[in-house]
Amino acid sequence: MNVDRAVMAFAGLMILLSVWLAYAVSPWWLLFTAFVGLNMLQSAFTGVCPAAMIFHKIGVKAGCAFQ
Repeated sequence: MNVDRAVMAFAGLMILLSVWLAYAVSPWWLLFTAFVGLNMLQSAFTGVCPAAMIFHKIGVKAGCAFQ
């Protein structure tokens, strides 16, 4: 798995988790969903992704999007 796929998998997991938490615990968890979405949007325009940086530091090989 490369960094690109790891970031997408992690973002998808966080969105699904926050939606489940909003359903099971409190609708306030939807703010976390919005945070993940905003982070994905800003990384599309700036090329800076904190999750990609972390995955790179722990040794996940680079992909073509986040280098």
